[in-house]
Amino acid sequence: MNVLVVGANGRVGSFLVDKLVENGYFVYAGARKDNHSSSSSNVQFVPFDLLASPKEMAEKMFDADAIFFVAGSRGKDLLKIDLNGAVKVMKAAENKKIKRFIMLSSVFSLNQDKWNESFLKDLTDYNIAKHYADQWLINNTELDYTILQPGVLKETPGSGKININIDYPGENSIENVVDTLVQSLQVQATIGKVITMCDGKTPIADALNNL
Repeated sequence: MNVLVVGANGRVGSFLVDKLVENGYFVYAGARKDNHSSSSSNVQFVPFDLLASPKEMAEKMFDADAIFFVAGSRGKDLLKIDLNGAVKVMKAAENKKIKRFIMLSSVFSLNQDKWNESFLKDLTDYNIAKHYADQWLINNTELDYTILQPGVLKETPGSGKININIDYPGENSIENVVDTLVQSLQVQATIGKVITMCDGKTPIADALNNL
């Protein structure tokens, strides 16, 4: 399978590209600059601008069978990148008839009742952007989506075990998040699901297969 990773140079995206290659995928690494260090013949850099039009984006999707959206502006341009950039990628995917779409979002972005709680107060603007991008994916597309919503990302070794459908956010190893993204592509039960997660006690494959 060929996959496009939008945001391939980010904290999650760079690990995701490597993990997908390890799992036998051919990866189009979409980013503004070719900063990825992989020398694998199964990775092709694709200049991908989230300020471009959906038509221009579609031309950069080539023969991808699935898309991962893991891009973000790190709070610098939430409306143009995290919200509208994501929506334009969805539109481009539909124009190219690419059905499978996996979105990296933020824990409880769809649950506004939790935004005033202490653990999310500093992320309100970010969650607003993610909220409406997630809503668009669910309500305004016919894509086979999975929305993964981890809490705080940590650069710690992954345990391969997570908790899902959580009530309170916990820390997330980037490695665990990446493994969950990859396995979401492989598990049919994740299609049409919004999955909140944190590091936990259940092997990732078991957690996803039991959705």
